[in-house]
Amino acid sequence: MYKDVNYYPLGDAALVFDFGATIAPEINSRIRQLTACLEKSEMPGMLEAVPGYTTLTLHYNPLVISYDRFVDRTKEILKNSFSSEMEDQKPKLIPVWYNGSDLDFVSKHTGLRIEEIIERHTDAEYLVYMIGFAPGFPYLGGMDKILSTPRRETPRIKIPAGSVGIAGEQTGVYPMETPGGWQLIGQTPIVLFDIEREQPSFLRAGDRVKFHAISKADFENYNMDNDGN
Repeated sequence: MYKDVNYYPLGDAALVFDFGATIAPEINSRIRQLTACLEKSEMPGMLEAVPGYTTLTLHYNPLVISYDRFVDRTKEILKNSFSSEMEDQKPKLIPVWYNGSDLDFVSKHTGLRIEEIIERHTDAEYLVYMIGFAPGFPYLGGMDKILSTPRRETPRIKIPAGSVGIAGEQTGVYPMETPGGWQLIGQTPIVLFDIEREQPSFLRAGDRVKFHAISKADFENYNMDNDGN
């Protein structure tokens, strides 16, 4: 079995596999490999796999399979699930109109000019570590650490859908209008979550992402058919 993996029950109907405290692409890749293998296994009683930064939570039906049996079956799959190869994936492109109301704050905090913030934000390639907080909300790792900026002291009651924000060393995109405390630096015209689509979430855990800057006119006239797929 992959070294340094611990497991423990979460209540009476869930099992958590803990891959350690380090947030890294390699760990996240292991978690996604295990998730894919579990989904293919069609294990009786398993209900849902929920990947996190360094954990994988498995919900199961204890009336169908016991905890001990579930652990044994999952550990066997874990032992055979890992590949040393990382995914070679073309990043999805997300256009951003960098008009965010918190750009000045980010500039003061980092000491960077707004043009430098945009350049550094668009230069990086990001990994979607997980989807959470709201349906379709991507937690993206890989941001230039110089851009690291704390959350707002007072969260906003409403943040528009498509808003691109920074919180600590993370960046992300609000898929729908929600409250939130991230520092807003721009907005994308891409619809990140649409329940009417075959795949409602535009992004999934494991996707690679690149942002690119667009003008206000490009934002207003954007065609969703050109959605970076």
